[in-house]
Amino acid sequence: MRSIGFIGAGNMAEAIIGGIVKKGLYEPSEIMIYDVSQDRLDFLSSTFGVVNATGPQQLLAEVPIVILAVKPAILPVVVNESKELLAGKLVISIAAGIPIDTIVNILGDNARVIRVMPNTPALIGEGASALASSQACSSEDIACAKSIFSAVGMCIELEERLINAVTALSGSGPAFCFMFIEALSDGGVRSGLPRDTALALAAATLKGAAGMVLETGKHPGVLKDMVTSPSGTTIEGVSVLESRGFRSAVTDAVHAAYKRACDLAK
Repeated sequence: MRSIGFIGAGNMAEAIIGGIVKKGLYEPSEIMIYDVSQDRLDFLSSTFGVVNATGPQQLLAEVPIVILAVKPAILPVVVNESKELLAGKLVISIAAGIPIDTIVNILGDNARVIRVMPNTPALIGEGASALASSQACSSEDIACAKSIFSAVGMCIELEERLINAVTALSGSGPAFCFMFIEALSDGGVRSGLPRDTALALAAATLKGAAGMVLETGKHPGVLKDMVTSPSGTTIEGVSVLESRGFRSAVTDAVHAAYKRACDLAK
């Protein structure tokens, strides 16, 4: 009997498998995976030593915990085709925009379903995930899901009505951060730095600033004021960002992503 199974073996499944194996939550032999791509199955089995299933039926017959890591458009189809075998199992979905009720309506009111919104930094163990659960889930079910996603970063529990906001902030947020790193490095190149140097400094600067927020617990405004000396270089740059609507642009970007996530959920 395996302990956990993954239907879908994309990048996020790879990140989660890598995290739980590294943390020792599950032995590779306890993890079973299935994907339509044989190349992905072969890659993950050779990389982590996990067990390949010949099909979803074999996987669902052997595991009590199932992580659905398929694309949102096909998740309802996958659940509907396997609803008898999914009965009684802990079902964890990482499909963006798919509400818990979509799965519960197929599996029944007693279905134990947890919806998780992870993000791509989970690939390097620095993810930020949020989860919500169906009414049938026990505290043990929630603790199990938290332990899995805490293996690839931080994981918090929220009401499901807030998950679309998480999708917009931490799900889409890495793309906004990558754009900011690129823009910072462009500024460095414009000022004379070699591209590779500027990019390395920009990325390290963003990482360090984020670490200060998390580790000190201080408000970002307080930390910003620690850098902005009177009549100094930083306040000149801050003034330009304020004049160009930097804050409102970022806020509007997150809210636009939120509205799109709500549209997809419908």
